[in-house]
Amino acid sequence: METNGQGIEKFSIRTPCSSANIGPGFDVIGLALSIYLELQVTVDHTKTSSEHPLNCRITYEGQGENSGEVPLDPASNLITRVALYVLRCHDQRAFPVETHVHIVNPIPLGRGLGSSGAAVVAGVMLGKEVGGLDLDNDRLFDFCLMIERHPDNIGAALFGGFVGTYLKPLSPEDVARVEIPLAEVLPAPAGGVDTGERPPEPPYGIGHHIKFPWCRQIKAVAIIPEFQVPTAKAREVLPANYPRQDVTFNLQRIALLPVALGQSPPDPELIYLAMQDKLHQQYRQTLIPGLGDIVESMSPSTQEGLLGVCLSGAGPTILALATSNYEQIADRIIEFFKKEGIRCQWLILEPAEGTKVIRRD
Repeated sequence: METNGQGIEKFSIRTPCSSANIGPGFDVIGLALSIYLELQVTVDHTKTSSEHPLNCRITYEGQGENSGEVPLDPASNLITRVALYVLRCHDQRAFPVETHVHIVNPIPLGRGLGSSGAAVVAGVMLGKEVGGLDLDNDRLFDFCLMIERHPDNIGAALFGGFVGTYLKPLSPEDVARVEIPLAEVLPAPAGGVDTGERPPEPPYGIGHHIKFPWCRQIKAVAIIPEFQVPTAKAREVLPANYPRQDVTFNLQRIALLPVALGQSPPDPELIYLAMQDKLHQQYRQTLIPGLGDIVESMSPSTQEGLLGVCLSGAGPTILALATSNYEQIADRIIEFFKKEGIRCQWLILEPAEGTKVIRRD
């Protein structure tokens, strides 16, 4: 068999999970956290043909491994579907011959820790790397936001740290395109339709982000219940319109929160007040048993070391920011879930760096 002389290329893509909202920052603030999705990629340039669809073989280990939740067809898997969108915007219809993507995913699925956001970011980076494309992170952000319209999760997973984000609305023309794998915008099939045409590249500057400082003394205690809340279902329970006083309530607190979480030493009372919310948590209590009691009863005055508690993304994970007594805080929150017959695991997490590409021998 003839070869192209490039040999075998190996690299890994490492993308953190994320927690969105952080109290009042609904659809605005995201925090990258130290659980990492990893893609272990091998491209065998010595091959001239592949028996795998789209020249790509997918293997998987991790969350949902034996549940059938994670498709291994590159046309259906979210990560590779996103990578194909990036490649096809640059006139590459398939992966290089022959590509193997081994996915290692410890991020719980459907728990409010940005599993789909991490998959989108990793997929865009995968497309860039296997396609040999000259795209910086700001441009990759545009591609990500054509696929998933949650800039808080996407921004945190791509850039890392504690970030504020915003995005511009898509034009009607962009929403109407069937070639774009807009997971949340398009009707089924969620991956869009492969028309064989070149998809439109994203407009420039769809979204923007800014990194906020984070006090190093603050850790994130994630209490992860053993059930899922699909993002679409969590959106359905939100009202179409909000009372003006509730919007004002959140605006006042979101103006304080990034400053409060960057100060050292942290001010527990200020952070606790700044993490309160009236735009999403109260409406999601019907989906997450015990949520109301947890938010109302957990405070710095009742629990030493605690700064504040909130729903992570759409839930059901509870995020408690704290400086000490992490196990006691986790145990107390877990007790609320036990009363509802719900088991949990818990982790101490820290702010994480953004997505990295690591070359392997």
